[in-house]
Amino acid sequence: MKVYLVGGAVRDQLLGLPVKERDWVVVGETPESMERRGFQQVGKDFPVFLHPTTHEEYALARTERKVGPGHRGFVVHAAPDVTLEEDLRRRDLTLNAMAMDAEGRLIDPYGGARDLENRILRHVSPAFAEDPLRVLRVARFAARFAGLGFSVAAETMALMRRIVGAGEMETLTPERVWQELIKALEQDTPAVFFQVLRECGANARLFPEIERLFGVPQPAKWHPEIDTGVHILMVVNQAARLTPDTVVRFAALTHDLGKGLTPPDIWPGHRGHETRGLEPLAELCRRFKAPKAYYRLAERVMRYHGHCHRVRELRPGTIVDVLSGVNAFHDNQDFEQFLLACMADALGRKGLEDRPYPQADWWRAFRRAAMAVETAPLLAKGLRGEALGRELRQDRIRAVAREKGRLVI
Repeated sequence: MKVYLVGGAVRDQLLGLPVKERDWVVVGETPESMERRGFQQVGKDFPVFLHPTTHEEYALARTERKVGPGHRGFVVHAAPDVTLEEDLRRRDLTLNAMAMDAEGRLIDPYGGARDLENRILRHVSPAFAEDPLRVLRVARFAARFAGLGFSVAAETMALMRRIVGAGEMETLTPERVWQELIKALEQDTPAVFFQVLRECGANARLFPEIERLFGVPQPAKWHPEIDTGVHILMVVNQAARLTPDTVVRFAALTHDLGKGLTPPDIWPGHRGHETRGLEPLAELCRRFKAPKAYYRLAERVMRYHGHCHRVRELRPGTIVDVLSGVNAFHDNQDFEQFLLACMADALGRKGLEDRPYPQADWWRAFRRAAMAVETAPLLAKGLRGEALGRELRQDRIRAVAREKGRLVI
């Protein structure tokens, strides 16, 4: 068998990064010959096999031919006469179109090593334009490797603009866009993903709720960066600093969607943006069929992030109601996710990225005080249902008032 290590494993090895998984291309074989060697076929659209002992993926060398719109409109040809160079040519970027043979020799027909050295994301061939999903992949790779100094080649960006202009982004399924969004949010600098999509015009097509935030001013007193879109990108990067949790990062990304609907005649103020953003958030989550956990946290952060920041000014009753609204009395993880997203919002401001956020500890103290209220005495009084809820709320308000008096805030 002629077997070659390909793709991300070669790229990451040359970059000195950990290789998380290895993919292989097999040249000169057929499905039948692979099965005789003990490989198990798993690919439906093209021949991919699992190694009998390592269970790594081995794909037969293949080419693709565009026959329809979108990222699914391809016919795959896999045969013993397909060469390694032909297989590599169908890949998206030169840094993903390299291979290594069994002796560790690099096979690089399209200049991937040179582009790695120069920190360039460049498409392999004009066939790049046949798959609109590659626009999202390039943006994601730009976010992934931003810390290493990578940028998108000018000719690749121009090609991405043509893909967007041809309406190809609209052929992508919501599920695939969501998958790429979450993979982008997993990166250390997810803001770069949206910056690249903005540059090629795809952000307005796929994420109009986010795109409309750019150019919307905010009060300089609270937002030295002024532009709401810039703020959002700073916030999502701050969320990436605070936690690997993509649910929190998504909430950070979407918490200010309402500012995109603020009437211009009241700029730079945004009174009521917390409720104005609820419908755009719901539409975005419906469109991409977002899991419920993402919508729930994003909705809570959108409603209550202002309260979280202004805890000093809140009455004890409002504090108890906010704690209830963010599910703090039932699930501490929900509460901590909420605090992380609010902290990211507070730190995602120009020049304020490293300031302390004591509000999180104050909210934790208020939650502990409210949670310490026992229900047994209330039940002993015969209280049930709504009456029990009203009296429990009053006891919690009194407990929070005592805690607020004790704290120096």
